[in-house]
Amino acid sequence: MRIGLFVTCLGDAMFPGVNRATVTVLERLGHTVVFPADQTCCGQMHLNTGYAREALPLVRHHVETFEAALQTCDAIVAPSGSCVASVRHQHASAARDVGATALAGRAEAVGARTYELSELLVDVLGLTDVGAYYPHRVTYHPTCHSLRLLHVNDQPLRLLRAVRGLDLVELPAAESCCGFGGTFAIKNPDVSTAMLADKMSHVLSTGAEVCAASDSSCLMHIGGGLSRLRAGVRAVHLAEILAETGVATGPMGGALTP
Repeated sequence: MRIGLFVTCLGDAMFPGVNRATVTVLERLGHTVVFPADQTCCGQMHLNTGYAREALPLVRHHVETFEAALQTCDAIVAPSGSCVASVRHQHASAARDVGATALAGRAEAVGARTYELSELLVDVLGLTDVGAYYPHRVTYHPTCHSLRLLHVNDQPLRLLRAVRGLDLVELPAAESCCGFGGTFAIKNPDVSTAMLADKMSHVLSTGAEVCAASDSSCLMHIGGGLSRLRAGVRAVHLAEILAETGVATGPMGGALTP
């Protein structure tokens, strides 16, 4: 397959390694990954905060950019449940709300071919074993948008269970929100902090070395809290785990031999 990569603005600015890991996994599986260079923010932050009209230029630009990419690509992938949820569920409705019905139809077409990484791997490509090796004790936090809007349920868990060397432990109260919620954490810091405290308590109870998730935003929130506790638990994106094979590589990407 030829797959367009939607990196997301948070991933581009703060977590580029997650995007590189996504490319690594897909190319290892024999697929071609294309980066549409004109992409920008999808407008999720504006839409979540109630600024549909202000988000419209971003929605339109996203649709135009990935509409063009889909002329040569079979699908679009993003390592972010929340951004995919925005593209699939918010773009068309926001366009309709301001009377842009033609744009809404185009947004639906783009959204229908846009997938979160685990969705693409499991539901579209029919894979669970991607050749990964990650010898660590891991627990998984299902992020709210992926779980509730995309209905991504056990796809990430199936991928993690197939990783060689990985000890997957169940996270208590896994479906509870971590408290980030984008601007929610800024507007309601006390509530957000209390929710984070509960999530960290559950993560620590598992004895895991790593807390995995499919959204860098939630991992930033959880990982920040864990680092302040000096808990010794790392927050790692699912893509980064799946990209690991246990084979050291040289500066040009080739395998290192003794």
